[in-house]
Amino acid sequence: MPAIVLISEEHPDEMAAGFARYEREYDVRLARSLRDALQTTHDVVAEGGTVALFVSESVLPDAEVLLAFHKLREKVPTARRVIAAHWEHFTVDAGGLRAGMAKGKYDAYLLMPRGVRDEEFHNAITDLLSDWGSTVPDPEVVSVKIISPVRDALTLAIRDFFDRMGMPSRVWPPDSDAGRYVLEQWDGEPGFPLVHALNRPTIRPTTVRDVAISVYGSPTEIDLDHVVDVAVVGGGPAGLAAAVYASSEGLTTVVLEAEAIGGQAGTSSMIRNYLGFPRGISGMRLAQRARNQALRFGTRFYTGQVVDELRPGYDGAPHVLCTDSGEVRARSVVITSGVAYRKLRVDPIEELVGMGVHYGAAMTAAREMEGQDVFVVGGGNSAGQAAVHLSRFARSVTILVRRPDLAETMSDYLIGEIEYNARIAVRTCTTVVDGGGDGRLDWLCLEDVRTGDRERVPAYGLFLLLGAEPRSDWLPGAVARDPRGFVLTGRDVPQETWADGLPPEPLATTVPGVFAAGDIRAGSMKRVASASGEGASVVPLVHAWLADPR
Repeated sequence: MPAIVLISEEHPDEMAAGFARYEREYDVRLARSLRDALQTTHDVVAEGGTVALFVSESVLPDAEVLLAFHKLREKVPTARRVIAAHWEHFTVDAGGLRAGMAKGKYDAYLLMPRGVRDEEFHNAITDLLSDWGSTVPDPEVVSVKIISPVRDALTLAIRDFFDRMGMPSRVWPPDSDAGRYVLEQWDGEPGFPLVHALNRPTIRPTTVRDVAISVYGSPTEIDLDHVVDVAVVGGGPAGLAAAVYASSEGLTTVVLEAEAIGGQAGTSSMIRNYLGFPRGISGMRLAQRARNQALRFGTRFYTGQVVDELRPGYDGAPHVLCTDSGEVRARSVVITSGVAYRKLRVDPIEELVGMGVHYGAAMTAAREMEGQDVFVVGGGNSAGQAAVHLSRFARSVTILVRRPDLAETMSDYLIGEIEYNARIAVRTCTTVVDGGGDGRLDWLCLEDVRTGDRERVPAYGLFLLLGAEPRSDWLPGAVARDPRGFVLTGRDVPQETWADGLPPEPLATTVPGVFAAGDIRAGSMKRVASASGEGASVVPLVHAWLADPR
């Protein structure tokens, strides 16, 4: 079982008592110093185990606590790190230590439990253990079995989908016990991968969309004679917020999502600056909590559904959203389809997508990078978060940016965390111009944009987070867009489309009853919090539209 290592010299009994409830499911070990903790960690690893959590008092006898965490992270990069300060030191040490959280030196600053049922403390600990469990290579609890003899691009993409949906999965070879069990359930054509989810028939998918439809259903299950009040296209933060607020106010609401709920934000390993989550929250967890919230109010979700066309309705007719598996008719439409990462457009690299080359953070692929040298291209927060997450597995992570520094495009807290992390390096004024390998990525050619000098470097993984291209090619010409394809709203729409000399409402498009929010909208901030705010703000405009007698 995974270990929890406690470090306390002054108050070992109180520390041990606080973690007594975890002893059935974790190997809880007590050390009295950094030296003891390092030896304990060595013993755990030598026995074939791993450490899920380090918990230390704020004062240690042989090292400053942040230095101790630095040493321990070198031994087990995936473990979460907590300071549990005794109440004698809590306020005294807080000022000097809390700043370290912003730089990722540790994950939480808590008051040591003062009784046997300090649930606020244990809520923080179980959140961290849950976060750890969702990122380890082989989760303890598995709800989906994937059977495949190879970890090819499709197999990894399927597992990444389940990771983003918050459904723990694991890949087994066909000759394993799990493989033989699933093969016994399968009576179709031979081939792999096979996917066996709880309470679902085993399937042999050829795309991730097949998996999504198998698990969550398709729009054909909607009674097509029924017109919904709101159809939300895209299940990122903006779409989720729109769904929560619309359905909570009694509007019949449907969300169509092409991939996994959460959008790009759902791939973020840890968002530390989202309001109300002082210890940070992963994009997946934020998205799943919002989805569950919307479900409680009656929202219906359909994932794996690519909307191919929007047919606007006029003169009281509903708008129609067309997919391969059915149509959805709605009195109003909220476009929150977000953006895609911009392509690198280096042909040899594009040919290796899924085989060492990944667009986005690719949470599942990060597990495959253990002990390897990987590169991240991009200078935004998503790239920074991906680099920090990859550093838990990879031997080295190099961020490549064309700009001379990160300050213009990345939040200061992430820059500080990257500077502190010895596994992460930054190469500025650098771009990828070539790469290759025998069936998967093996090397990259990097070019200095100032001098033109080129260097060939070994590379096992390349993660591309290059900026935004709007997902708007499915929209009709009646929905005005800027030259880059972002949807125009409010005062930004062409003046010749204004009615009676007045612009549309701030989030309304040029088609009455069609609104846009989040990253797809021209002029948006491209931040999770702002997208959520726009998704909530669009609902009063929908109400006003639905109440308009015209």
